Amino acid sequence: MATKCLAPTSRSLLHTVRNIRRIPQIQRRTFLPNPFGSGPQTLTASRTLDYSHEAIFDVISDVSSYSSFIPYCQSSTVTKSSKPDPETKKTYPEEASLTIGFDSAVAEKFHSRIYTIPGTSIEALSGAAESSLPASKTSHHNPRPDPASDPTRSKSVLTHLSTLWTLKPFRYKPPPESAKELGTQHMNHKETSDLPGQDRTDVSLKIEYQFANPVYGAMSAAAAPKVAEKMIEAFERRVKEVVASRGGGGERGKVGGSNSVAGSR
Repeated sequence: MATKCLAPTSRSLLHTVRNIRRIPQIQRRTFLPNPFGSGPQTLTASRTLDYSHEAIFDVISDVSSYSSFIPYCQSSTVTKSSKPDPETKKTYPEEASLTIGFDSAVAEKFHSRIYTIPGTSIEALSGAAESSLPASKTSHHNPRPDPASDPTRSKSVLTHLSTLWTLKPFRYKPPPESAKELGTQHMNHKETSDLPGQDRTDVSLKIEYQFANPVYGAMSAAAAPKVAEKMIEAFERRVKEVVASRGGGGERGKVGGSNSVAGSR
């Protein structure tokens, strides 16, 4: 009698199988880089800063000062400069060497080739990385030597390293007093504030890297997502210091920001 109650009928088995087939497949997405992936890993971070894009560009392009404010950057030297840009008439870093490490015993020296679009973009490349900037915008940079004799393409702990800064300026107009409350924000299109417009800039940082040894990638996986965010924070503090030293309004904080991390592409 007990056996008969527990034994499933053919009809109930068919019903169970049909239900199993109806269960949708769950899609999983990882937000952390795969350290054993075959391609470069990608890290990104962004900020909106209360400063003009010119001021921010000046800080990012001042490569020789990196060692004074970037964490773990022990030395930074510009070894070559570009020709004068046709519009700004200024020269910009074209090649640099940076030493990154915790102390003299644990440090790595990188040679980078640098491309700039004045006021807009700064890109530093090492190893097999190639520029993503249009050649027509970087014509003030000199042709690179043959890859076999180019120090920026020499093998190191990283086979691919690309750092790209992108700046997008805009004018921010503070809302009128009557539109600052949640219930009156709809009035923002009817009135304007008496305060002057302010220079603000969307700053984006994208880092692509690939280790020569996948084991290094696995060891750095936990810390890697924090790298881009720490870098952009260091540059943000530096911009505040430089602007304040020039009498540009002293302490002016960030107005917003976000960071995201993506895996290999």
